[in-house]
Amino acid sequence: MNVKTIVDSPVGPLTLVGEGRELTGLYMTDQRHRPAEESFGELDASPFGAVIEQLAAYFDGTLDTFDLPLAPRGTPFQRRVWTALCEIPYGETISYGELAEQIGRPSAARAVGLANGKNPISIIVPCHRVVGSGGGLTGYGGGLARKQYLLDFERAGTKSEAGLQLAAW
Repeated sequence: MNVKTIVDSPVGPLTLVGEGRELTGLYMTDQRHRPAEESFGELDASPFGAVIEQLAAYFDGTLDTFDLPLAPRGTPFQRRVWTALCEIPYGETISYGELAEQIGRPSAARAVGLANGKNPISIIVPCHRVVGSGGGLTGYGGGLARKQYLLDFERAGTKSEAGLQLAAW
């Protein structure tokens, strides 16, 4: 049975969804491919202590790698892409084509992009670290302003250097 909680963040409210001890979703407000709210279950923050703690440390600039039990729902190909996303180092980016090569499917950049866009665990599974072949920003389920913020934040390395603002997204 799914449960959810909502936490504040520098990129706006984040809805955490879990089943048992596993995180199955982390959704931003107005996120593309966000499931229906009623599928998230009842409000219950108790299973999310470690997630909330690690997100706070990430946004404080003291955590660059998450260590949480994740259970994203998707096809085997999508899960393969999402696993590869977790291997992109903090503060770095790769292109969709490079990610396709990394998973052994060099001609599947478009499919990789589609799987990336359906990532149900934003930020923790860092789909924001994938950019276009020329290094430019391309689509992001949470919006390009959030993607740019997350990339700038990680490149700066600390909260103060990133110009952290609790902006209305």
